[in-house]
Amino acid sequence: MPVTDLAPTDFAEHTSIRSGGAVSQWIRTDDPIAAAELISECADVSIPCLVVGGGTNLICGDDAFDGSVVQLSNRGIDFERVGDSFLVDVAAGESWDDLVAATVEAGLAALAPLSGIPGLVGATPVQNVGAYGTDIAKVLQSVDAWDRASRSFITLDTGECELSYRSSVFKNEQDRYLITSVRFSLPNNSSDAIRYEQLANSLGIAVGDAAPGAHIREHVLDLRRAKAMVLDSADHDTWSVGSFFLNPIMSAVAAQALPVDCPRYPAGEQVKEQVKVSAAWLLEAAGVSKGWRCTPESAARVSSRHVLAVTNSGGASTAAIIELAHEMRDRVSAAFGIELIPEPRFVNCSW
Repeated sequence: MPVTDLAPTDFAEHTSIRSGGAVSQWIRTDDPIAAAELISECADVSIPCLVVGGGTNLICGDDAFDGSVVQLSNRGIDFERVGDSFLVDVAAGESWDDLVAATVEAGLAALAPLSGIPGLVGATPVQNVGAYGTDIAKVLQSVDAWDRASRSFITLDTGECELSYRSSVFKNEQDRYLITSVRFSLPNNSSDAIRYEQLANSLGIAVGDAAPGAHIREHVLDLRRAKAMVLDSADHDTWSVGSFFLNPIMSAVAAQALPVDCPRYPAGEQVKEQVKVSAAWLLEAAGVSKGWRCTPESAARVSSRHVLAVTNSGGASTAAIIELAHEMRDRVSAAFGIELIPEPRFVNCSW
């Protein structure tokens, strides 16, 4: 059985924010069946079992984790032409950005706006990952998973995944599913219409105009690097979970009470009478600035390039990271009466 039982380790070595306590058993396998068996064995003896992907959306407590971690590292990308589209089957352990690069190289532009997002393919349906005017819901065909409740391998189609803004059935029923592979349906188009003003401006075109996938990818990567949103082990400004808070969704009437310069966006097809407002704008307007920290000596700080990112400048404890995020939330609440909701998952600690 292709399984690697790592020596005792800690979450800080396996998460993008580089914090978190000890883990006595961290098991990595490239075999979905082996992973399912390991998860079931833990359940049989009542040992907590955490399934992780790339560790890019986790806030893990400083205390030791009393359980096992299972990480699925299977690989593989398969393209199949079906009519005017390509079905792309991808193993959950593939790097998301490697997949985007492979599809762009194959002449498929649909995923290009999602370039540079860290983590593994299996995690993308969990958050319905999105950026620059698109998200996973627009291209997802189905998800293969191990259902820990029924102890069986299943396939969920797009509707069964219940995708919405940064949410899904996988997020709403945490610790139930082990995603083993994801299937996307990508139009056979080498260019894609640009839906996001900032990206359109970077490309020098109008919103709604099309651009080649390779150009979209190049400009998205530049935009994300400028915001410290492309992981770089040498750059502490990227030691984060990306955007820490969700953009609040509220009624259009409630949004009218906000200052007119607060950016507003459509909230999506399912909530047409609501709007999404910019969490970054709310934070800055509430007095949270880039590079800000609770105390001068704290290693937890707001990114110097993106006010939505809570970063670890080196040696920050999870407690310090959460303290900073709480202060950010509280300032927005005091200024606008809006409760910011965190985006990452909290493990062995609470929000």
